[in-house]
Amino acid sequence: MTQKILITGTAGFIGFHLAKKLLERGDEVIGLDVINDYYDIRVKHGRLAETGIAHEKVQYGQLLQSTTYDHYRFIQLGLEDAEGLNQLFAQEKFDKVIHLAAQAGVRYSLENPQAYVDSNIVGFVNILEACRHHHIKHLAYASSSSVYGLNETMPFSIHHNVDHPISLYAASKKSNELMAHTYSHLFGIPTTGLRFFTVYGPWGRPDMALFLFTKAILEGEPIKVFNNGEMSRDFTYVGDIVEGVMRVNDNPPQGNPEWSGKNPDPGTAKAPYMVYNIGNNSPVKLMDFIKVIEQQLGREAQKDFMPMQPGDVSATYADVQDLMDNLGYKPETSLEYGVGEFVKWYRGFYGV
Repeated sequence: MTQKILITGTAGFIGFHLAKKLLERGDEVIGLDVINDYYDIRVKHGRLAETGIAHEKVQYGQLLQSTTYDHYRFIQLGLEDAEGLNQLFAQEKFDKVIHLAAQAGVRYSLENPQAYVDSNIVGFVNILEACRHHHIKHLAYASSSSVYGLNETMPFSIHHNVDHPISLYAASKKSNELMAHTYSHLFGIPTTGLRFFTVYGPWGRPDMALFLFTKAILEGEPIKVFNNGEMSRDFTYVGDIVEGVMRVNDNPPQGNPEWSGKNPDPGTAKAPYMVYNIGNNSPVKLMDFIKVIEQQLGREAQKDFMPMQPGDVSATYADVQDLMDNLGYKPETSLEYGVGEFVKWYRGFYGV
């Protein structure tokens, strides 16, 4: 059965790829994005164009028909615009919502905290309220591996406590999980939080390491290697993320009948609430990651070794057992393939 799905953040990295996949399988999709200039707006416009949305025709609050997919429309709308969101939900009568729009970035949250409150907290409440009043069958939403904060037990499990975030970005994502549980408990809305682990791939964000390193190496500039290279990340290919999100979307949580308030499990609930890690389950040392980029570019990087940045963690590592047990899925795209795909896209997009 086809579904009518609202995806927020479709000018963004993951939302763009997800919209394409759902459209290709035949779902009806409405894409939503505010299209801010947090990073190179040309990348956002390029993603929109790939799905048949000409950015010069976009008008705030007006649905625009795709010229590529007859079952895709796009609307420019801010998450803080509660009235606009409510009108859209009332008009379109969505089956499900996949909420990926957010103010991203750990380091930027130290510079502009208000942007995170407006988008990730106020905006998320507006999404929850719209889902509540318009009888949405499932809300899946982007959380982040950053919620694990000061946790040092590896791999990170959804059943671990996550009460010690170290950036406002991470705290805003943790707050999303708490608010989602409240709405699942009070109003019976099935909600699933998606803790993404260092997503990379074609059309990736210009503020992420792969993009920054590739750009610098090709321009003969030094790359900044934080924590003197003593870091590891569970790099996860965007195609694997999208597959995980689609499986989650198709399988709303039912609630955990074994859940007990005497020994509360952070990752599940009696209510129809669930959290999943979506990660590669295979952390890579930062210096090894750089080597793969160098191999794919055929050039060696000049490296400036720097101390750890505020808000950063030294390692991420996803336990995806629940994803495997419940949805039969485990990300497994190799780093060499994923970085190679990004490099091909980057060279093509920027003509270098």
